Amino acid sequence: MKLLMIYMDRFAYNPTIKTLVDVEVIEKGREFLDAQVAFIHAEESDIENESNILKKTLKNLKWIAGKNSTKRIVLHSFAHLSESKAEPGFTKAFFDKLQKRLEDTGYEVYQTPFGYFLDLSVDAPGVSLARVFKNL
Repeated sequence: MKLLMIYMDRFAYNPTIKTLVDVEVIEKGREFLDAQVAFIHAEESDIENESNILKKTLKNLKWIAGKNSTKRIVLHSFAHLSESKAEPGFTKAFFDKLQKRLEDTGYEVYQTPFGYFLDLSVDAPGVSLARVFKNL
């Protein structure tokens, strides 16, 4: 699992190209203010270590959101941080589990549309701990 966490004053997306046939059609974008955005790349080896990877991902996201004083987290599938890739079905299910676990502990959690290329708009401050990368 590769985890690139960026705190953003503003993060917005608009769907452009649907890349997976079996995902729902999404035409509208969204905007988030004061959000911890997690660019997550699930790798093939994560499938056999899902429980451990989920625990580590939760720990890192809660820690960085706390450091950046936000309870809003946006999960974004970003399959460009490693050559190894988990199957899309595993990745989407992992995101859903991650979202539920975070919401159960008081976080406001969103996911960008899975299976789409997106136009992104980013406003990220240049402060300590605004950008953190973890190789779980």
